[in-house]
Amino acid sequence: MTSATPQDENNAILACTISRDVQNFDLLIEDMEAALGERWGDLGFAEALAFFSQPEANSLQFVALALDGDDEDNLTLMGEIITQAKEKGIKVVLIAEDVTPASLHQLLRKGADEFVPYPLPEKELQEAIDRISRPDPVVAPQAAPTLPNGASKEGALFVVQGLAGGVGSTTMAVNLAWELATVSAKEAPKVCLIDLDLQYGTVSTYLDLPRHEAVFEMLSDTDSMDEESFGQALQNFEEKLQVLTAPSDMVPLDIITPEDIQRVIDTARASFDYVVVDMPKTLVHWSETVLQAAHVYFAMIELDMRSAQNALRLKRALQAEELPFNKLRFAMNRAPKFTDLNGKGRVKRMGESLGISIDLLLPDGGKAVMQSGDHGLPLANSAAKNPLRREIAKLAQSLHILGSNDAEAA
Repeated sequence: MTSATPQDENNAILACTISRDVQNFDLLIEDMEAALGERWGDLGFAEALAFFSQPEANSLQFVALALDGDDEDNLTLMGEIITQAKEKGIKVVLIAEDVTPASLHQLLRKGADEFVPYPLPEKELQEAIDRISRPDPVVAPQAAPTLPNGASKEGALFVVQGLAGGVGSTTMAVNLAWELATVSAKEAPKVCLIDLDLQYGTVSTYLDLPRHEAVFEMLSDTDSMDEESFGQALQNFEEKLQVLTAPSDMVPLDIITPEDIQRVIDTARASFDYVVVDMPKTLVHWSETVLQAAHVYFAMIELDMRSAQNALRLKRALQAEELPFNKLRFAMNRAPKFTDLNGKGRVKRMGESLGISIDLLLPDGGKAVMQSGDHGLPLANSAAKNPLRREIAKLAQSLHILGSNDAEAA
């Protein structure tokens, strides 16, 4: 570690830590030394603002702004540090320990380039440095979804949530969205698929789409979001389906607010005939927002005890809060075959014991489902005759007919 005063060009300081006391972040000291040797310095919060105005700051490539829960009273000062760093063209890496998501959200919106939790995962700082050191990619501008005659579509919102791990919620969401997008050869509806599983979302994997920074940038500043910025965050799959993937980096589920989610949903519904949302399994403070907005909320389960217990717990939670439990449509994945009378009896008893109606029985698609996801293709493109694909196609057809009839009635 050196002082923040370089001697010559070959010894110029390339980075600085900025913290209340860098000794509170001993792992950061070790990782900075491993990445930069002696070509870094450390500054206090107040010192940083003064240093940015000095000629010596011109050599800085990035600063590591380290904070913990005791620093949250100084968010205004840290926001100013980020603003001045960005004005100087200096990248900012947030190193945070025991900091609330709201505070992180505020600082990321100020322009911080990377976020790394503390204690630092192995090699995570070096990977963050590598990412911010890459030149910004030149991306061709992507046209935002256009609305016919500038009118709002008020599209239908279909939500899919798994009540246990591995019950096929993402498979359901991806294939339902694709079947809706291709339900009519003559007048194909406009469909948007949104992955709100911000941490472990795999919609991008199932459709072989890259994750890019525009998603997090849009979610971090929905106050200024419009149809154009929303459209630029979307990706096109085979010219038929628009997809909002999960962010490129893992972020806390509550880093976005119910108001953020409502704006995203409203913008998507205004631009598309159908919006399909893949939810995280975890209930968060914006889950109610999605539930209230949904036209149909598919709750994915299997014929096992964990699904039964979680379905009962979800029912009790929604009813206790007087939330619209009737919007839930329970869908059983890997349901017993038509000829399996014993299995069908178990499904019936499960519904009766839980006091729910299991409306949708989805057959086991077998290995083809996993292979389809690995290849980044919907089932319709990789295994068109698969029984699961056929059932989802029937569901899409019925939803489309229902939507068309409602539109005519209106």
